Amino acid sequence: MTDPRPDNADRPPATPPTGPEAPSGAGRGAAGGVNPRQAASALRRLAGVRELGILLALALLVAVTASSNANFLSEQSIRDVLLSAAILMVLAVGQTVVIVTRNIDLSVGSVLGLTAFATGKLFVAAPDAPIVLAVLAGVGIGALCGIVNGALIAAARVPALVITLGTLYVFRGVDHSWASGQQINAADMPGSFLRLGTRTLLGVPVLALLAVLVLLVVAGYLHSYRSGRELYAIGSEPAAARLSGIPVGRRVFGAFVVSGALAGLAGVMYAARFGTVDATVGSGMELQVVAAAVVGGVAIFGGSGTAYGAALGALLLSTIDSSLAVLRVNPFWQQAVVGGLILAAIGLDRVLALRAARAARASLAARTARGPAPPGQRGPAGEPAGSSSPPGPPPEPAADSTLTDTATDTVTGPPGRGPDPGPTTGRSTPRGA
Repeated sequence: MTDPRPDNADRPPATPPTGPEAPSGAGRGAAGGVNPRQAASALRRLAGVRELGILLALALLVAVTASSNANFLSEQSIRDVLLSAAILMVLAVGQTVVIVTRNIDLSVGSVLGLTAFATGKLFVAAPDAPIVLAVLAGVGIGALCGIVNGALIAAARVPALVITLGTLYVFRGVDHSWASGQQINAADMPGSFLRLGTRTLLGVPVLALLAVLVLLVVAGYLHSYRSGRELYAIGSEPAAARLSGIPVGRRVFGAFVVSGALAGLAGVMYAARFGTVDATVGSGMELQVVAAAVVGGVAIFGGSGTAYGAALGALLLSTIDSSLAVLRVNPFWQQAVVGGLILAAIGLDRVLALRAARAARASLAARTARGPAPPGQRGPAGEPAGSSSPPGPPPEPAADSTLTDTATDTVTGPPGRGPDPGPTTGRSTPRGA
């Protein structure tokens, strides 16, 4: 009798190909042609980006302020915010290089003030000096201060918090001694240098573009270069980094030199931005710098954070100062808001660290439960190795290869008795059933 069913009735439905040979749209979900599992994974990764929260807070702050005062989004207002953020951004990016190594540099405010006054003195002594010379002089003085910090930390093996707290007052004392109450005004500086603080390119202040250039260079170094990645390893576990061959002392020394050099550059930018400098410039600014880095997601305990996050933190704090002034909020609340943001950032960092630790423990437990398997090994019926399948009978114990020769030399006795002893060969004879 002929079976009326077609020939392929007993065949399982074909699985659509999903590899390179798959046609367009194959293997995708029905909703909008997007795989729901991939979309959920992408959303989880996006939610774990710390910089996203800063961007959302910044957008919300701008929206609330602009709804109260439309002039907040005027061209001049935006330019002022960018100019204020540029100096803090350069300092915060340099501070990030230090913080990721589980250190901190509290002397950046004093270094900024010292280099700003040095820039003014340079133009007083040589009004026709090129701007490039002033920039190089400022960066050099800042790098020299960073060398002092790094050398003291490496030689004395004292926590950076203590060393840089001391050099904060030392550099500030040098600045006061040099200034002797003198104030350098904009009239003492060349107009070409002062125009650097107000000039724009395509509507963007030149100082802001310089800060973005510094950000890109430092962020690329931390992300793409081996010595930059080693800074994160040092911050995660200095002892383990030292055992793995990383030159911890040299890397930390270099981080402080970079921080000092960028603080010197920020001092030159400050002189060009405001034109008036004295011995009090930069006082208390180190706390704003640390706040910008921490709010930007740089872990104060080291080992994590990005220069992009620190830059966004600097932009957020500068926007807060401007928006609260526009909203006519008491200056006390400006400091309270910054303090609240620091506490929230530290709390968020702790929550994310605990969540990562739980995920790591869960992943380790899952791998332990599956048991070790060679990569790419497939189970029965094409299942991946380690997949859940009913256990089969235990395998027969394999014969010991070291006993093979002895086993072939033995003579089996009657049933119920062990093997008759053979000739002595100097090797142990296995016992049979």
